[in-house]
Amino acid sequence: MSKLTDKISYLQGLAEGMKLNPEKDSNRLIQGILEVLGEVGESFEALAEAQGELSDYVESIDEDLADLEADLYDEENEDLAEDEDDDEDDEDIEAGGALVYKCPHCQEEIELDPDELDLEEDHPCPNCGKELFPELPDEVD
Repeated sequence: MSKLTDKISYLQGLAEGMKLNPEKDSNRLIQGILEVLGEVGESFEALAEAQGELSDYVESIDEDLADLEADLYDEENEDLAEDEDDDEDDEDIEAGGALVYKCPHCQEEIELDPDELDLEEDHPCPNCGKELFPELPDEVD
């Protein structure tokens, strides 16, 4: 029991020991207040217990989230390191800002200006004449 419920029980015991006359209005009021106070104390204990359980649950979720974040960020850091290695090997973007793209059909390298590139338009390869950016199927299995 908490200190609050102990004090409420003490007050209820005092009232019973005083043998208050239930016929008097003031005594009925005191007994009613003590009954409500007892219910409030019980509700408070139930609420405190539920809050403790919720706190434990949130702490467990927080620990799980920290584990997931650690795993995720470790993977992202590994991916970034791999990407940096790939970027060193890639020659897709030259110093002038042109994009060097290999035709998927003839493997010819073509320089494209990224500012003027609209992927919704057709872009035939100047070497083989086939579409540089073929449409992908809607669903990939």
